[in-house]
Amino acid sequence: MAQEEAQKSADVVVTTEKMTDKEVTVPSPVLEKEVTPTVASEEKVAPETEKSVPVREEETVVAEKVIVPSPEELEKKALAEFKELVREALNKREFTSPVPVKEEKPEEKKPAEETKGEDKTEEKKEEEKPEAIKLEAKTDAVAPAETTSEEKEAVSDTVAEEDGTKTVEAIEESIVSVTPPENTVVSEAEPMEPEEVSIYGVPLLQDERSDVILLKFLRARDFKVKEALTMLKNTVQWRKEIKIDELVEAKAGEEASEFEKMVFAHGVDKEGHVVIYSSYGEFQNKELFSDKEKLNKFLNWRIQLQEKCVRALDFSSPDAKSSFVFVSDFRNAPGLGKRALWQFIRRAVKQFEDNYPEFATRELFINVPWWYIPYYKTFGSIITSPRTRSKMVLAGPSKSADATFKYISPEQVPVKYGGLSKDIPIATEDTVTEAIVKPAAKYTIDLPASDACILSWELRVLGADVSYRAQFEPTTEGSYAVIVSKNRRIESTDEPVITESFKVGEPGKIVITIDNQTSKKKKVLYRFKTLPISDL
Repeated sequence: MAQEEAQKSADVVVTTEKMTDKEVTVPSPVLEKEVTPTVASEEKVAPETEKSVPVREEETVVAEKVIVPSPEELEKKALAEFKELVREALNKREFTSPVPVKEEKPEEKKPAEETKGEDKTEEKKEEEKPEAIKLEAKTDAVAPAETTSEEKEAVSDTVAEEDGTKTVEAIEESIVSVTPPENTVVSEAEPMEPEEVSIYGVPLLQDERSDVILLKFLRARDFKVKEALTMLKNTVQWRKEIKIDELVEAKAGEEASEFEKMVFAHGVDKEGHVVIYSSYGEFQNKELFSDKEKLNKFLNWRIQLQEKCVRALDFSSPDAKSSFVFVSDFRNAPGLGKRALWQFIRRAVKQFEDNYPEFATRELFINVPWWYIPYYKTFGSIITSPRTRSKMVLAGPSKSADATFKYISPEQVPVKYGGLSKDIPIATEDTVTEAIVKPAAKYTIDLPASDACILSWELRVLGADVSYRAQFEPTTEGSYAVIVSKNRRIESTDEPVITESFKVGEPGKIVITIDNQTSKKKKVLYRFKTLPISDL
């Protein structure tokens, strides 16, 4: 009977609201006694006719909301950890190369057989000695000259308690106080003061400027703090090796004037970053770059220029413009056959990447020839940081101007690189207007003048090969137009920038006409300004 009742109770059907419409058979254990389940007021009570098994209510597990830190928070945390490691390294003077210490030669050990024989002989002698003599020998060996008789007795008692088996080290520890011999000088190690290390002219951990610099090393190592610390130490060591402070103060050599034609800082980009230009075509100068010694002179000069430009940057806050835009011009650059030269360039690029990390906000390679693409694959492999590679932009000769003007305004770009910036009466901050002349079409530009003044303008047609003319057209009735510049052809080999001025005696405008009869569109850059005659 008991088995039949258990079988009946095992076949009870249980349904819950969370289950599907299908019935599910749930085997239930045999209950020793009837249990009446407590049902909430909102739940439906099963009819009395139906047999039911009490069902345990399921527990609702609420998943905790995972808060993902923002990039700013992660950056702040990494910086705090990095600063702590830098502070610890400064306290331990780890930025200074350690002085080599002479190691003392260990005492020569006798062969195992000889020592084994000696040990056995000594053990036999010890066994033959009376217990009292053994104890006296041990206490005399460890007690110093000034040890009192009471201390000796204490030691003797301790050893006797352990039947003479206590080691020498344990005996030494059991001596409460030991008076050092007379005329003994006890030296205390003086605590070392933390190092004072500066980089790019900024002392580490002194103010917020240091934080901006440390962030550059963190970004260069993808916020891996320990790797960033190693990079920082290597950079400090490199700066000591090349004596960077002396290099910055060194006078420029005879070659400096030629070097300045190759690398120079000029203007800013649209965001306010200083722009540094490099002309690789100057490497064709055999007098400057004929051997390794002259190449090293150039490298030292280049490091000096970089350091001076870096020290002039604003590190006061993370929002300050503390990086550069680099423009590399490959027009007439040496071919790949000059391996020694390109190896030197690779080495120089690696040095700058390792010791001036994250100082490039953009790298533009303009006038890139077709043969450079294979080299770029090799050259680009030197740039280990994905962040740096993502900042690199390559443009061929026909696209160089557009690529440059995308990041740098034409009024800030030197004439040598397609812009209008040069020593002229018009200030470099005056805005440049860009226009497109369609193929086989004319384009006119109006420069208004409301009063008597001197009107000056600059104009450049990229790619040239167009016709140009200018005339003054007064607005007063009865006045005649005045030809300022007769119609003339402008070739690509001519002076790239047209600079003219006209003394205006009455209200009117200067009308410039560009006639493009080629099958290619042309880009025109121009700007103008007026000066009162009284100011002249």
